[in-house]
Amino acid sequence: MKLKGRWYVTLYGPNNEVKDYKEGNNVITTDGTSFVAAFLNSAAAAAATFTMNYIGIGTDATAENSSDTALGTELDRALGTMSNVAGSIYRITATFACGTTSAGAITEYGVFDSTTGGTMLSRDTESVINKGTNDDLVVVTEITVS
Repeated sequence: MKLKGRWYVTLYGPNNEVKDYKEGNNVITTDGTSFVAAFLNSAAAAAATFTMNYIGIGTDATAENSSDTALGTELDRALGTMSNVAGSIYRITATFACGTTSAGAITEYGVFDSTTGGTMLSRDTESVINKGTNDDLVVVTEITVS
């Protein structure tokens, strides 16, 4: 089984205009692969037990590596909405609303199983998106199982 991921990040200004947009591929971490394998190994596990639905954002531009266990400099983390796009594509969408602690030069994104700490499934770094306090940042990741 192979996992691969893709990120879509959109920054909206106070009038809901698109201020910036980025797309990129992420690196599936070793811990993330182990997490998915353990979940799939449990035949009794219901879909509700799958907790890999938090997206974190940060400001560290260090390249991602499969041995990463956390974001370099995490600013904020949000509970995402999960969906199955088609077949083997798992999507998580999270919004970092204006007025939150997530303002800054955003360069990294990660998928986690907890509001703090926890296991990181994947990490991506992209060129900077400058999120102001009046901006909304919508982050979408898709993980494909093949």
